[in-house]
Amino acid sequence: MVLEGGPPGPEGISQATREEQGRISNSSGIYDAGRTNPSGRRSADAAPGERNRLRFTKVHTIGTWNVRGMNTGKLDIVKIEMERLKIDILGISELHWTGNGYFNSDDHTVYYSGNNNIRRNGVAVIVNKKIAKAVQSFNTINDRVISIRFHGKPRSLTFLQVYAPTTNAEEEDIEQFYVDLQQAIDQVPAKDTIFIGGDFNAKVGAGEEPTAVGKFGLGERNEAGDRLIQCCQENRLLIANTWFEQPKRRLYTWTAPNGYRNQIDYLLCQQRWKNSVQVVKTLPGADCGSDHQLLIAKVKLRFNTIKRPPTTGRFDTSKIPTQYAAELKNRFESLPTTERAPDELWEEMKSIIMDTAEGCIPYNKSEKRPPWLSDRTIEIANRRRRAKATGKSFEFRSLNAEFQREARRDKERYWNERCAKLEVASKKGHTRELFVHVKQTKAPFSSRKAANIKDRNGKVLQNEGQIKRRWREYTSELYAGNRSSHSADQEDTPSEQEPDILEEEVAWALKQLPNRKAPGIDGIPTELLKPIPISTLTMLCRQVWKTKSWPKDWTRSVFVPLPKKGDAQECCNYRTIALIPHASKILLKIIQQRMASYVERELPDVQAGFRIGRGTRDQIANLRWIMEKSREYQKDVYMCFIDYSKAFDCVDHGKLWKCLKQMGIPQHLEDLIRSLYENQEATVRTAFGNTDWFGIQKGVRQGCILSPSLFNLYAEVVMRRCNLDESTIGVKIGGRNINNLRYADDTTLIAESEKDLEYLVRRVKEESERMGLYLNIKKTKVMTTAGNGTVHIKIDNEELESVQDFIFLGSKIDRNGESGPEIRRRIALGRSAMQGMAKIWKSKDISIVTKIRIINAIVFPISTYACESWTLKKKDRRKIDAFELWCWRRMMRIPWTARVANKTILERVKPNVSLEGKITKQRLSFFGHIMRANSLETALMLGAVSGSRRRGRQKTRWLDTIKADTNLRMEQLKEAVSDRKVWRITIHKVAE
Repeated sequence: MVLEGGPPGPEGISQATREEQGRISNSSGIYDAGRTNPSGRRSADAAPGERNRLRFTKVHTIGTWNVRGMNTGKLDIVKIEMERLKIDILGISELHWTGNGYFNSDDHTVYYSGNNNIRRNGVAVIVNKKIAKAVQSFNTINDRVISIRFHGKPRSLTFLQVYAPTTNAEEEDIEQFYVDLQQAIDQVPAKDTIFIGGDFNAKVGAGEEPTAVGKFGLGERNEAGDRLIQCCQENRLLIANTWFEQPKRRLYTWTAPNGYRNQIDYLLCQQRWKNSVQVVKTLPGADCGSDHQLLIAKVKLRFNTIKRPPTTGRFDTSKIPTQYAAELKNRFESLPTTERAPDELWEEMKSIIMDTAEGCIPYNKSEKRPPWLSDRTIEIANRRRRAKATGKSFEFRSLNAEFQREARRDKERYWNERCAKLEVASKKGHTRELFVHVKQTKAPFSSRKAANIKDRNGKVLQNEGQIKRRWREYTSELYAGNRSSHSADQEDTPSEQEPDILEEEVAWALKQLPNRKAPGIDGIPTELLKPIPISTLTMLCRQVWKTKSWPKDWTRSVFVPLPKKGDAQECCNYRTIALIPHASKILLKIIQQRMASYVERELPDVQAGFRIGRGTRDQIANLRWIMEKSREYQKDVYMCFIDYSKAFDCVDHGKLWKCLKQMGIPQHLEDLIRSLYENQEATVRTAFGNTDWFGIQKGVRQGCILSPSLFNLYAEVVMRRCNLDESTIGVKIGGRNINNLRYADDTTLIAESEKDLEYLVRRVKEESERMGLYLNIKKTKVMTTAGNGTVHIKIDNEELESVQDFIFLGSKIDRNGESGPEIRRRIALGRSAMQGMAKIWKSKDISIVTKIRIINAIVFPISTYACESWTLKKKDRRKIDAFELWCWRRMMRIPWTARVANKTILERVKPNVSLEGKITKQRLSFFGHIMRANSLETALMLGAVSGSRRRGRQKTRWLDTIKADTNLRMEQLKEAVSDRKVWRITIHKVAE
């Protein structure tokens, strides 16, 4: 068989599969060792056609290096060595980092894949900035295998870096490594060139297999070597560093502790690309403090820079000169005031804004991290390298220890400088800058995740076009609906136009827009809108208001995928945030304000989501009080915590318009919203640019100001159809029947028996599905205070999971109604936050005052979330006090063994109010708010429950803690909270 004009191929190729033929084609004659001499030059008898076909235009250097842990300072030394030796692509073994992703480091990009939990194994590929422009994708398989694909010509290159288990590892671990490696090889596109580098922990010795191992290997083959050769034969690979004759010092790759030299690191390539490899050797002169040698190959390759869409720069909105506002005013004054289509008017306004900004406002510049290794430390590393090259082992070990000491000092000096900047920001009162420095100190660099995703069949996509099409396919399917039915439902009834928009409304809405938010597709941040004359913005809003036609930009959203838990290559494991133009939010704010009275009129008090004066703490307190009162009067409570599958994204537009009519929303406002929804489009922002635009046919708009109100009205219709208000099922407190508590889509159903709860769940499920909302059975949980806490409820022949506790709106609710488990959980979260800022506490450049400020602003709020509803016992108070003192001791770096009394610690810190005092203050403030509000919370807090109390001493109730804190009876408390000034004084005294 002759392949595409070449000489006959190896025996057996005619039986290869189509995929194998794709990889084997054009490979004839390359297996013959006689075709290349030891230096890697092509033999004279190679066919001219073969030379032209296989020839690449430039020699690139590829390497692999086991660095034995990329610890302090080593990455900088490795980059210096790459620049010195002109290495383009370097694979790293034994990285010892956690997590995976990629980040830019000076003139290099680091792609890495480590263990998720512990600092063990780990592989990485470091690419210089020129070659990084050719990177198409990378795939982090696990902490032993990573692959990266480069766009090349005529073929792309896929480079795999690996780290195999040692020979002492279990046989299952070794076999699993080769299974993972084989899967990675199988995922490589058939026409790609494959190179594999890494520490294989195997000895192959001199070759007996002319197609896989050359005659210049070192040592005697072991069992691991046989397994490596088997892998090479199965994939038609050869071990390149055994095919080139070199001095032994350029063949061995690892020096054992006993001084014995071995060859266990290899570079593999496909047999048909052997002639493109010029030379493979180790560089004993390279040094990073590892006992492994740097192994490099010079390969003829040609990389093509991938043309990606240019990234739009962001304006530096912290430096807006007065010239911008003045010039903008002049240009808008000359804007014609004649009536025009909103889209035409907006395009002209956008052009004026962007042109003026381009001439006045600079773009944000990414700050380059200053090198933290000092010149002295780098000089020590150079001396260490020379000592290693000359065989001065004692001097090498001495310099290696000195380098590590100096690197640690440099790192400490670098962090001290960062902390000093933090302290300066604190002293100047620059709060935002202060917490930016805190965030950077907690996470010194932010790595980005791999852009690879899987198609619907589970195949990993490597091509950027395929990745963009997959994101568009997944997201468009997620928001696909029947738009024709929505249009058919529209009635041609004339609507009475609402009063025209006032300039005062536009000024108010513009003032409400927050700064420093990512812009939408128009690229205009809020800060650039605020200097625009109010009359100009009012003219635009009035045009949209009158014509009910929105500018095209205002109907477009940019979806940004953010990874959640689970496999990051599955699209379903991402949540998307939407970016919409800030200018559209001005009109949306006005529509929301016009709708507010109608929405508030229709929503019941059991719905607390996205409502003024209501929050998660209200519903958490309500549920705790229901459980507390039921326990006191020996009543059982059965609860179902409903979880909907993508509730906000499943709202049916046709049904939404009917809901708005049913709720009495003015027709003009409905028409405006409907026009916005029927013309909306979206794109997904990927690492390779935006996808094509697609229509959104269901779901409320992400990032839209109106969406919370629209969803609340939609969910209210579902509950009204269930007739929950008329039902006698529920818990009776203070003359009210409570059978549900809601926070937007988080719905909790409540009953006094298992049978009643099952009825409620079925009714809600049926009516929800009629409205297009579906329960997530796996995430919907049930809980009870009765018996052993087990509930048996089946939905669609699947039993709902019965739990002993549940995270309700961010707070742990225990089946016994106790606050202790949540207090312990919150203290653990606070400890974790403290440990995450260890660098700040260790710094001597940050004052105690600033450290206290950081703890009060970051750590304590985490530990006291929803503390207003806690019923504290003595042991809970002791835990809170102990946690506070632990924070102060850790901040001041005073261990318990130092025998410094707690009183002395508090005298040094001088907190105005203790942590327990802060909790008491929040609880009393919440109590006063409830007593004055006459709301659902008031009814549940003060309401009576029928039934008898158990004998003996009763458990401490929430109101008991209020009375104990203030030493006031209930009648006195009612009188005290009525006067805000008196109540504030009372709170202050109690907290102190």
